[in-house]
Amino acid sequence: MLFNKGVFLDVGSVDSGDITWSPLKAMAKEWGWHQVTKPQQTLQRITDADLVISNKVVLDRSHLAACKNLKLICIAATGSNNVDLEAAAELGIAVTNVTGYATPSVVQHVFSLILSLITQQQNYQRAVTRGDWQRASHFCFLDYPIWELSGKILGVVGYGELGRAVADLGKAFGMTIVVAQRPGGTAQPDRVPLDELLPQVDVLTLHAPLAENTRNLIGARELSLMKPHALLINTARGGMVDETALAEALIKGELGGAGVDVLVTEPPLNGSSLLNPEIPNLIVTPHIAWASREARQRLIDGVTANIEAFLAGELRNSVISR
Repeated sequence: MLFNKGVFLDVGSVDSGDITWSPLKAMAKEWGWHQVTKPQQTLQRITDADLVISNKVVLDRSHLAACKNLKLICIAATGSNNVDLEAAAELGIAVTNVTGYATPSVVQHVFSLILSLITQQQNYQRAVTRGDWQRASHFCFLDYPIWELSGKILGVVGYGELGRAVADLGKAFGMTIVVAQRPGGTAQPDRVPLDELLPQVDVLTLHAPLAENTRNLIGARELSLMKPHALLINTARGGMVDETALAEALIKGELGGAGVDVLVTEPPLNGSSLLNPEIPNLIVTPHIAWASREARQRLIDGVTANIEAFLAGELRNSVISR
């Protein structure tokens, strides 16, 4: 048994020509492959499909209600906020996601940001390009202070799979791990309220989902509680950090540095406070922490496994409570 027609709405968000698609292609008799789908194109492309795959394209109630053949939506990601899950449940449409596929990629990206910042790689590279090394009196020059992770405190906000994996690598560097209490959650003996955690940490890394209790979790007040040399790393969601407050803290020297892989609006068509090239000790990457070739292949393999299970009469990785 196969699906009659499958549609992948945003192939370009997961593929740059370097992953294998043949197992997924075998899941449907006919496919519609779309590099990009704009909101006004969505309905036309999915109307006659019985399988839809979307990474970030929004599927709302009006879309789902118009699709009389639709049986399964596969989210090619972990987050499910782009699909109206309540409408899907009412209409009997199954919705699945993929979890855990990007953990190694995200963890190495987190530490690539941390290590770049503490070793001042950007500043030293610019210094070499300017000719500073060539004019130095000694074999090296020490214009930018470098510090070690060993003995430092790593604060983790969001202690799921990603947070734990980052903490484990932090321990390998000799760091002490402090885990934040879940915002709005029940107090736990091994967790620290955020306001108590922030003054302690040398590095703060965010791994919680974006929700009402985590939106703007790190703003001007929270940044003011951190040590002046501390680093902030955000590979979670842009909305967790007040971008203007972060930019101001870095410009004023009130924070040691920041590594940011996510912004409030992506792509930042109308700019962002964090795209100012004059901000010191800031690294911004374009939402690529998850995007190793291996992780993207695991993602597609996970989508395929979800479809195979559905065709076999099972529901794997459902995001709808039943």
